[in-house]
Amino acid sequence: MTEWINGIAKLTLPTPFAVGDVNAYLLDEKRLTLVDCGPKTEETWNALTSQLLKLNVKPNDIEQIVLTHHHPDHVGALDYFPDSLPVYGHPLSERWLLRTDSFIKEHDQFYQKQFVEFGIPESYYQQVSQLRKSLRYSCHRGLTNTVQEGSNIPGLEDWQIIETPGHAQSHISLFRKKDGVLIAGDHVLAHISPNPLLEPPLVGETERPKPLVQYNQSLKKLSNYPIQKVYTGHGEEVYDLPNLIEKRLKRQHERAMTVKEFITAQPLSVFEICQRLFPTVYQKELSLTISETVGQIDYLLNIGEIKRIEEGKMVLYTAI
Repeated sequence: MTEWINGIAKLTLPTPFAVGDVNAYLLDEKRLTLVDCGPKTEETWNALTSQLLKLNVKPNDIEQIVLTHHHPDHVGALDYFPDSLPVYGHPLSERWLLRTDSFIKEHDQFYQKQFVEFGIPESYYQQVSQLRKSLRYSCHRGLTNTVQEGSNIPGLEDWQIIETPGHAQSHISLFRKKDGVLIAGDHVLAHISPNPLLEPPLVGETERPKPLVQYNQSLKKLSNYPIQKVYTGHGEEVYDLPNLIEKRLKRQHERAMTVKEFITAQPLSVFEICQRLFPTVYQKELSLTISETVGQIDYLLNIGEIKRIEEGKMVLYTAI
């Protein structure tokens, strides 16, 4: 049921992705604001407009859109809105929204190099271009305004921006101190741990980000805020965030220790570790499973439990 709760209406929208429905949020503030908008499909747009109608709102009534991050299931339907509508998001979203030829080239070259370093067999190299297939559900327009932690969004004076990188480099969350409400995008999910996804190096940098290490830091960062209720990007709300954070961090550490056990007996490549972690799905979901595997490797390197062994262009990992 679509309804207002303390000035927030949750809109649940269908997606073509395995994750299922995505949540967008309408904020009844000085400026009527939509946070995220779903993927670019007619089914999503019809669901969005029909749920808005139940709130006596038309798409043209929306005065601005805020994006929690750049993933297609959160931004694609932007293309259905007028070009004049203000759109706010983190500056790191921009290259994913505009997708210039130079960025696509950098994207593919990054993954081609990583595939070699990860020890992925040549038979999988054709999947590099397929890593972008979900972007067909994204939008083809950029931000009108960029925001970062400490920025203010017009009409949302009660909301502060918290940068929460990990799941995406561009990820932000919105916090309303007066009642402890957090709109968390995909940074906090009730039933699953978000996959911190690999991304190419940021502009001007040569090293890729380490998304799982970032994600853990961003989770811990939320402990500094008096959060009472979390509106999530998928699924239900979260009411006991400290407990969830503790559970997520504990589970992730245990998973990393499992990876360490794999490489105690013999050095392994990222691909070989991925095969052991995800024996039934790594071929079908190579991008997601490799991202998860690399995340655990980054974590173990960060806490000094393992080390790298370079074998030509490929890298192996072994326990210390």
